[in-house]
This record gives sequence, structure tokens and C-alpha cells, in this order.
Amino acid sequence: MALRQRLLISAMAAGLAGGVSQPVSAAPWVKGFVVGAYEYAFRYGGRASFSREGEIEPGVDCPHGSSTHFANEDQTKVAVARQKWRSQQEIDWITAPPGLEMVRAPNLTRFYIWDRALSHRGYKKEVETYVNPWATDDPGQPQVNSRIGDGFNLDGKVNANDFVSPDGEKGIDNALYRAWGCDAPWRGNGNATLDLRANDKMQDGLYTMVIRISGNQDPRNDSDATLEIGYSPDRIVRDARAGMAMDYSYRILQSAQYTKLKAKIKDGVVETEQVEHLHTPRIAWFYDQTGDTNFTKGKLRLSIAADGLSAAGLMGGYRNWRDLYAENTFAQDGGQQGIREHEDHVALYYALRRNADGMFNPKTGKHDGISSVYRIRMVSAFVVDPAKPMEIPKLPLDEPRKIAFEATRLAMIKGAQTRIPQLVPPGTSEAAVGIMEGLLEDLPSADYFLKTLYRQRYEGEDEHGFPPWADQYRRYKPMKAAPKKPQQQVNAGKVTASAAP
Repeated sequence: MALRQRLLISAMAAGLAGGVSQPVSAAPWVKGFVVGAYEYAFRYGGRASFSREGEIEPGVDCPHGSSTHFANEDQTKVAVARQKWRSQQEIDWITAPPGLEMVRAPNLTRFYIWDRALSHRGYKKEVETYVNPWATDDPGQPQVNSRIGDGFNLDGKVNANDFVSPDGEKGIDNALYRAWGCDAPWRGNGNATLDLRANDKMQDGLYTMVIRISGNQDPRNDSDATLEIGYSPDRIVRDARAGMAMDYSYRILQSAQYTKLKAKIKDGVVETEQVEHLHTPRIAWFYDQTGDTNFTKGKLRLSIAADGLSAAGLMGGYRNWRDLYAENTFAQDGGQQGIREHEDHVALYYALRRNADGMFNPKTGKHDGISSVYRIRMVSAFVVDPAKPMEIPKLPLDEPRKIAFEATRLAMIKGAQTRIPQLVPPGTSEAAVGIMEGLLEDLPSADYFLKTLYRQRYEGEDEHGFPPWADQYRRYKPMKAAPKKPQQQVNAGKVTASAAP
């Protein structure tokens, strides 16, 4: 009713301007939305009553459980023990660094020792794992076994491995869900760690996505509507309860990350055409990840609430699976992302490659794309054109990091295509470069790890191993005036304490 009242006012104004009264059903109409929740369309088969503290029930879609790589010492030890070139002492000390109780930040120190070790799991220690995931064996990724999945029939076929939608449609293509849907940080119902992080950063101003729908018939039934989706330079407005505020104005940039599609609306359900390239903002929680999704064979399906104040639906198509790997893995660096979220991006690499099902490449005889579906939820907004054409604004202070991210992505793709190990481009924190050096200063076994754990060297490093872009990690170093405390000596696998002189 509220939607019809607002549209009635617009229609009356249009009729008065033209001097002729027209029926509301034939009047031009426009409706806008700002996206407040944006996530991969994974489904979950767990019981609603499941409430064991600290866990998410695997559910019927993941009978083999959720991925929990690097969740504890035992799992990390298994990962580093797979490399035949490591000694038993190295495996044991990585797992439980001697003297850890003596440092100011024991959890962080262990975290970044693991980061460096896990970043070198290739067939030889000089090969960085996350830029060259093909150079080590597949650790295994639990995959979705369910037949039920959200999405679209993107290829117009019904194949044996396709999903069936909750409302019974066959031939649903969402191979990303099969490959990645059992990964713990993406599992949940709005409360998974990476879902929460990405949506929080989006709502906090990292980027904004808007949708504008227009037509000439009826906003709930229009056979010739238009849907525009794209990036807005305006920050999302939140209400007093930190929710999405309704009916604020947002500009839509008709440049990058923008697509205009034909659509049909029936009983409030918007179904767009399938276009060769669907450009929209990416899911991101850091500036370096932001950019263009570039779905191939993309489309949207949205359901608008009866009052017009909200909408929800799906967006999907085929995405280059290497881009998806890079966007998640190099958000910070592969080790940080994996240890903090208990993922293993090597396992993810193999799972994405194994499940790729679109964008066939005749040169390689393999698929470059994987069918992917995103879930979006929106609230009503006024979506307007900017006064002057403009491009997506850049963040100058974060631009070097974005450049390093793109260089790392390209290095990973080149290595995967050529099977020639690639170096890590400068400007990243891959393998905890600089971070581990800063944290180890008061660890008794520091010299062992600095000498034993391989890391790439960069031009311009100082004598302490800090490259020019990693100087900020010096904040972990103890203050000069810190009181002396017992020193430790590391000998033959034992740690002993001695009084400081």
C-alpha cells in the first residue's frame, strides 16, 4: 500500500505535467533499493535447535563436516608434516614454539610462525604456497553433498550433478556452493564470521551497491521493466539501532561495476534477462579486494515486499574461479586468512578447479568459470544519477595495497597456467614478512625460526628483515626502556632460563 501511494503521487505529477490524466497502472514508475546484506548463496541443513556452544552443525548438506583447517596445534602439525624436506624438530617446534610463554603476545607470535610455515608447503621450501597452490598436494576440502541449492539454471540444461531449488526447479547451477559451502567461516545463517565481516565493512562505508527498477505498467506486474545495478559513491546510512535506514538518496555510477538489464515482474517477483557480462561490486572486507564481479551469463531474481520497503533475492552467473580464489586468499595474506578463519586455501584452490563448470577455454580444454550465486537483501532508497558523470573514487592511502593485491593475483594466475613457480610481488604481507620479525624479538627460539623457516627477500630490506612497506610492524617490538627479564637459551631441543646480567 505504501509503495502504491508513493507511486500514485509520481503518476499524478506526471499526468498533470502532460495535461492528461492517465491510469496509475500505465504510469511510469521507478523504485530504488540499497543493498544491506550481500553473501554467497550457501544453504545449511542443520537443525534450528542446534546450540552447542562454539560450533555450527555440519547439517545434511555437509555430512563429512565443515572445514576446520589450522583450528588447533594437531591440525597444523599434520599440515606441516606433509613436507618431506622438514626435519622432525622443525615440525615439532613450529607446532609448539619453545619459550612462547616468555613473549608479550604468545598467541600472535605462534599465529605468525604458523603463517610463515604454512606459506611454504610446496615441493621445495622456496615455493610460496598461496601464490603457487598447484605446487603442493591437495589437503582435501569437505564438499556439499546435498541435492538442494539456491540459484539459476544458467546453461539451460538439467545435468546429473545439478541442484534442485527449494521450490522444485531442476538444473540449478551453483558449483561454488558445492566446492565451498562446507567452509566453516561461510557457514551460518547470517552469523558466519566472514559473512559478518563482509557485511559489516560494506555497511560501514567500504562500498555501496544500489538497484533501480523502472517500468511503465505496474510496479508489481510489468512485462517490460528495466533493472539497473551498480556501485554508489555514497556511504550507507544506518538508523539509531545500526540497521539500514530507509528512503535515503544514493547516486548510481553508470561506469564500472554497473549493468542495465531488461526485466519482467510478476506478482512482485523481478526476473531479469541473462546477459553476457553482469558487472556489480564484489564481496569485500578490505579495499584491496574491491572491484568488479564480472559474472558471465549473469542474471538476477528479486522478490519485492508488498509494501515496497524491502526486497531480497539472488544474483548469479559464472565467475572466473581463479579470481574467487584470489579475492578470498589475498584479502590480507594466505596464512593470516587461513589460520584466523581455519580455512586452507590450497584445499579451496583444488576444490574450485575441480568443480569449475562454465566459461570453457578451448585452448586449455578446461573451464575457467564456476557457477556462483550470491544472496542479497535490500531496503527502499532513492537511486539517482549524479549531477555529472564520475568514476569510482579511489582511496589514495590504500592504493599501494590494492596494486600489490592485483600483482599477487596475476602472479598466481600465471603460475597456475605455466606451472612455473612465481615470486610474491612486493607490497604484501605474504608469509608474514615483517610481521613475524617484529613479534619474535623476545622469543628465546627466535634465531631458530628466522634461520630455518624460509622466506623470500626483497630489495630495500633493513638488517632486521623489514622491507620498506612493512615498517609499521615495528610496533610489536618491545620498548627500549622495558625492564630486563630472565633470558632463555635454546639448546638441543630444551629451553632453560638464566638470570639477566
